[in-house]
Amino acid sequence: MSLTVNGLDELKKLAGSDLGTSEWIEVTQERIDTFADATGDHQWIHVDPDRAKDGPFGAPIAHGYLTLSLFIPLFTELLDVQGVTTKVNYGLNKVRFPSPVKVGSRIRLTARLAEVEEVPGGVQITVDGAVEIEGGAKPAAVLQSLSRFYA
Repeated sequence: MSLTVNGLDELKKLAGSDLGTSEWIEVTQERIDTFADATGDHQWIHVDPDRAKDGPFGAPIAHGYLTLSLFIPLFTELLDVQGVTTKVNYGLNKVRFPSPVKVGSRIRLTARLAEVEEVPGGVQITVDGAVEIEGGAKPAAVLQSLSRFYA
């Protein structure tokens, strides 16, 4: 369930707060193939199920950057900032991919609003996130994301 805040002042009050956990989403072969088409990354470990079953992971796996790109739709389940004019991704401080996401796996995001700092015309938030794999011992991705919200 999404936490809704109205405006930058309410957002500032959330600094240091856990934002919770998103719903699970399934990573299908179709999603992986679509990402491969969009990026031109057709490495067999992602798009060739027959060959990948004999590969190091026993199945096709999602691109690491596909997993990373799912941060935004998962994050929007956790925090809805209203009363602002513009929301932009500003970048990442660090990203790691500790465990591959096999086709058919379900992932979700757990996140913490680590910091809220003022920038000209708005605020920048730093979010510590982990993309978990259902039943997995390690997360698929661990990241620190930066976003800006302008009044």
